[in-house]
Amino acid sequence: MEVVPLGTPEEVGAVAADVIEALVRRDPEAVLGLATGSSPLPTYRELIGRREAETAPSYDEVRCFTLDEYVGLPVGHPETYRETIFRELTDGLGIDRARVSSPDAMDPEHAGPRYEDAIAAAGGVDLQVLGIGADGHLAFNEPGSSLASLTRMKTLTDQTRRDNARFFGSVDEVPHHVLTQGLGTILRARHLLLVATGAGKAAAIAAAVEGPLSASCPASVLQMHPHATVLVDEEAGAGLARLGYYREVYAGKPAWQGW
Repeated sequence: MEVVPLGTPEEVGAVAADVIEALVRRDPEAVLGLATGSSPLPTYRELIGRREAETAPSYDEVRCFTLDEYVGLPVGHPETYRETIFRELTDGLGIDRARVSSPDAMDPEHAGPRYEDAIAAAGGVDLQVLGIGADGHLAFNEPGSSLASLTRMKTLTDQTRRDNARFFGSVDEVPHHVLTQGLGTILRARHLLLVATGAGKAAAIAAAVEGPLSASCPASVLQMHPHATVLVDEEAGAGLARLGYYREVYAGKPAWQGW
């Protein structure tokens, strides 16, 4: 695992954008896994800004898969994660909406296996963008989730529904269930890129990076992956015991090593 301590959320976004662009320049047909939520937003804004400045690679042949989706929201509903990723990233990069896939929220009974098959048919995810919850969750894999889990339906906690009510008219409008890629699904991606900013993520980052591998901290599965990159700002990295070491390693990283 490569841990990269940075100063600000904007620096995290810039380095994460470098990682994504490096992949797309190497492989114009790359498959990206995309997370929603607040953590990836600086990255997405940076990518769109570079495209508007005409310094970005072409994303015309890129394929995308979202991490999760609300169950029961109709296609086109503004708060589906599919519509959210359109607004926050893929439309701004000029990626055709037909090249962006998400789990079928209207058929939760069969959506999981079909989504797994779709990812496999695309050749697998080359780079998966991830955020992390304050309790260490990845996607909607809450503490206690199987480390080998695949795409499936999960029940949202009351707290999560209250947290997400700001995007809806009221908490009663927030769906009770989601479809989410499992931890086993996430681990199949060839490169995991986790971005975390803010003091509220410090304990989760410390547990994920330096704590034991445990279902109590789903993000600790990154320790099992052969190519995982963790980008943190000063606040999110404050709880890391080996912070000085990570800084030394990043400062001494040779250019040929890349991402």
